[in-house]
Amino acid sequence: MATAITHPRLLIAGTGGDSGKTLVALALVRALVRDGVPVQTFKKGPDYIDAAWLAWASGREARNLDTWMMGEDACLRSFQRHAPPGGLAVVEGNRGLHDGMDARGTHSSAALARLLVAPVVLVLPVRKVTATAAAVVAGMAALDPRVRIAGVVLNHVSGARHERVVREAVQDRTGIPVLGAIPAFREGDLLPERHLGLVPLHETADPARLEARLDEVASRLDLAAIQAIARDAGPLPSPEPPAGRGPTPDGLPRVRIGVFRDAAFSFYYPENLEALRDAGADLVFLSPLIDTALPPLDALVLGGGFPETHAERLANNKAMREAVRAAAEAGLPVYAECGGLMYLARTIAWQGRTWPMSGVLPADIEVRPTPQGHGYAGVLVDRPNPFFPEGTRLRGHEFHYSMVSAHDPDLATVFAMTRGRGAVGGRDGLRRHHVLATWVHVHAAGTPEWAAGVVRAARTRRAGG
Repeated sequence: MATAITHPRLLIAGTGGDSGKTLVALALVRALVRDGVPVQTFKKGPDYIDAAWLAWASGREARNLDTWMMGEDACLRSFQRHAPPGGLAVVEGNRGLHDGMDARGTHSSAALARLLVAPVVLVLPVRKVTATAAAVVAGMAALDPRVRIAGVVLNHVSGARHERVVREAVQDRTGIPVLGAIPAFREGDLLPERHLGLVPLHETADPARLEARLDEVASRLDLAAIQAIARDAGPLPSPEPPAGRGPTPDGLPRVRIGVFRDAAFSFYYPENLEALRDAGADLVFLSPLIDTALPPLDALVLGGGFPETHAERLANNKAMREAVRAAAEAGLPVYAECGGLMYLARTIAWQGRTWPMSGVLPADIEVRPTPQGHGYAGVLVDRPNPFFPEGTRLRGHEFHYSMVSAHDPDLATVFAMTRGRGAVGGRDGLRRHHVLATWVHVHAAGTPEWAAGVVRAARTRRAGG
């Protein structure tokens, strides 16, 4: 009989947004890696930016786990495939531990902890509270006894006396150990933020200063106790094998698919790029910030990112904007998500300025000060398009401050939104020529139709269709 694989693991959760989950996760991972422990990081939910930071901390590609977009079995398969033998897996939760899609916490971090049978380390902000912190921990633990809160890290501790009183209250009143206490740092001393969350890793100005701060945070954690908790996690359940997702049939030609990937377009799940390769694509990475022409391609993929913060450089690269427009008008299949949609529009307006984009889509984009779409999204494909059969249902997410501020009346859409906001009048999936652009991000592990559709369109293009 095969020995059950336990995969030492833990999930770092919080009482809500901005509780300090990412800070603790990064400090913990950096310290473990420095001590020679192989660490694989995972991010609960659809977040790209936190995942990039986790990848930096561990030196390994971080993986997202999202039961809404991927399904439970796909999450289990991904976790078991990537958890390092002899190492430790660290999952960073999102929002509060029990916050999900509804009042019951469906698809929450707690639900993922249950699925992975993962002990939870709870990051607890304790600014201006003492014994009340124990009540919060007790309530968090009692709400779902199937989720084991194995330890607490106090955040925003104001001094030695404050720490002593809160630590004593939590441990004596709940029986849950306190594994560390982090002082209240000055605003801006740690992880920089802007709209959409943290500033992306590649835009951080002073990584050495950040590392010093993370080292200071790690010095306040009981690393030995945290590792012992992770190693105490039991065996994992076995997921069902994937259905109908075998290897690409032999003999089909490989295709060349361009992928915009740079500081402006960095939102890609590793599984999506892997799925394109597995389906028969050779990927050619391009930068519309630098490159001035498209090489010979069978299709083009534009992911999400921050085109608005790089709009001036994108606009100044007129040669690439014109190359993309010409290729689209000549029939090149183009698939774009979120930031990619913005680049395909006529213009982007942000902070009082307007920049020209590629003009593939007859629409203009405005970046607003508040979210224009935020949360899980459901899509019914109800009109012809180059990538998905009609009747296909997709699950993804949308998170953008941008909106379609103006568009031609004949702008075609091919998605009916069953959940979420979409682009225009409850619809999404802007189509022109062989171009499909959407605010909705999908994950290949939960949407195998995506990579198959992009590669199929590329093969059709190569065959002259």
